[in-house]
Amino acid sequence: MKPIPEDAWEPWSPQDLASRLGHDDPSWYVVGGWALDLWHGRLTREHEDLEFAVLPDQVGRCRDLLSDLEFFAARDGNLTHHPAKTALATDLWQLWGADMTAGFWRVDMMIERGTPDFWIYKREPAIRVPRTAAIRRNSTGIAYLAPAIVLLFKAKHRREKDDLDFRTALPRLDAGERADLTGWLEAMHPGHGWIASLREDRTAGV
Repeated sequence: MKPIPEDAWEPWSPQDLASRLGHDDPSWYVVGGWALDLWHGRLTREHEDLEFAVLPDQVGRCRDLLSDLEFFAARDGNLTHHPAKTALATDLWQLWGADMTAGFWRVDMMIERGTPDFWIYKREPAIRVPRTAAIRRNSTGIAYLAPAIVLLFKAKHRREKDDLDFRTALPRLDAGERADLTGWLEAMHPGHGWIASLREDRTAGV
């Protein structure tokens, strides 16, 4: 099966996804820019996709609940059809979900390799956070990744939207979040431009 064009995105909202997977289900959570907006409690910018994450043993269950979508493995810039029940390769981190009838991508399922107790950063397994702290919920019960962790992911590429997300989030990060993000950036991206801003903001708050 051939994928639809890569730029043919008309993503669901987190609320759309929750209506299919369940608001109170602990097996999935929103990541990326939408996670930050669930934390803010408002829309801060438009989102071109919808990313959510699950542990490997939950992929099949989520796919069953999203059976109206066809999933494609996103790896090394290529999209390959990934039929249901196909084994997950250890180097597979993303499955894009396509509404083939409408001709749009709806979701990007991220496969995380943590444990039931700990969220673990895929680029450096030494960075781990208790899952109870890494995953939060908004007022309607939708689970999302904590803001400092979302920004850690965004720091690598630092696209225009990532810098915007950082600037918007910075005033709302508490002292612990700023300290965590600063430490992670110093370990993963020494000299990153956000480090100075985090330090300045921390100093200004004293």
